[in-house]
Amino acid sequence: MDISIVFRIAAVGVLVAVLNQVLLRAGREEQAMLTTLAGLVVVLFWVIQYVSTLFETMETMFRF
Repeated sequence: MDISIVFRIAAVGVLVAVLNQVLLRAGREEQAMLTTLAGLVVVLFWVIQYVSTLFETMETMFRF
């Protein structure tokens, strides 16, 4: 695992936070919530690959 995934997650977090605040100030709470949810889904798609690899590694490590 390289460090670039951490930077990508941080960039999405900053972008979503800024968009969320802009949309909340504009009175568009529904769009702000959907933007936050979309950011969460994108990050989860990135992270799920690493979690899968972790479980496979643990399975091979503890296999008899």
